[in-house]
Amino acid sequence: MENYYKTLPEGYKEAKVVDAKEKKTSVLFVVFSAVLTIIILVPVLLTFGGLRFLHEEYGRTRMLAADGVFLVSMVLYIVLHELVHGVAYKALTHQKLTFGFTLTVAFCGVPDVYTSRKTALIALLAPFVTFSVILIPLTIWFYSFNRLYYLLSGILFAIHFGGCIGDLYMTYLLLFKFRDPRTLMNDTGPKQTIFVPER
Repeated sequence: MENYYKTLPEGYKEAKVVDAKEKKTSVLFVVFSAVLTIIILVPVLLTFGGLRFLHEEYGRTRMLAADGVFLVSMVLYIVLHELVHGVAYKALTHQKLTFGFTLTVAFCGVPDVYTSRKTALIALLAPFVTFSVILIPLTIWFYSFNRLYYLLSGILFAIHFGGCIGDLYMTYLLLFKFRDPRTLMNDTGPKQTIFVPER
């Protein structure tokens, strides 16, 4: 099977639409994203030593500097997350990408093609895998090296994990609900449409 098709092949029907701009979907993603973030954040907060410890150990100036590093890291992470989607899509389709931001979602898509299930899964999971592989060891390393940056990298990992809710949901759909390897997906960025063979 090809990595993508320029037009939808004959004999396919629309099976599922997930639009992050749609109000109900957006609210559900925000709620579940918060839940996933909290699940990761709680053990980080329980193990870092407390805010009092940080103020005594690092002082106000270093705390403010760390906050600045964290904010820059957050913005950089959001941009890099979408770029990793883009790198995967570009490598597998060589097609024009689209990037954007709304109040609730940042996105990257390849709107002019219908990608194979395998291509879609690789592109969906690329940022989750890439940044988990980076942030988990970094957080563990900071735990014994620098408690302030342990806290910040742990928070960043928690936000990363929760922020992947849309990617993880689409991955779940493709892995467990639409298991036919002939399944195709059109990804405009905020909206993914799954197509399946009629027979």
